[in-house]
Amino acid sequence: MRIPIKILHPGATVPDHAYGDGDAGVDLTSVAALTLGAGERALVPTGIAVAIPHGFGGFVQPRSGLAARFGVTLTNSPGLIDSNYRGEIKVIIQNTGNEDFEIRTGDRIAQLVIMPVEHAEFEAVEELPKSDRGSGGFGSSGV
Repeated sequence: MRIPIKILHPGATVPDHAYGDGDAGVDLTSVAALTLGAGERALVPTGIAVAIPHGFGGFVQPRSGLAARFGVTLTNSPGLIDSNYRGEIKVIIQNTGNEDFEIRTGDRIAQLVIMPVEHAEFEAVEELPKSDRGSGGFGSSGV
């Protein structure tokens, strides 16, 4: 699948699969340098805009290494990029760790996965179809 991309910042990089065809996601990099203190979050620009095809969505997700080593994650994970959005991709990063976290220009800060999505239409009904689970949730299946 080819995704049109517009470079909005001279420091931006075109997303790429780090290990090739087996990678589900591509790395997103920062075009800003900043320090996130413990517990802080920031909206970090990537300097790119994309045109995701109709019937697909872009899902911005944390990088597992940043989460495991530093407690750096995404506040709204996954972030959703709709197929009709043409603005700059920005990533809401949060430092859940106990120490400051430095983001340098060019650092890989998140990953983007392009996935098919259905356009759902909702229909109001008097009763929902029965299921084995019913309305059980929030731990209803036990520990």
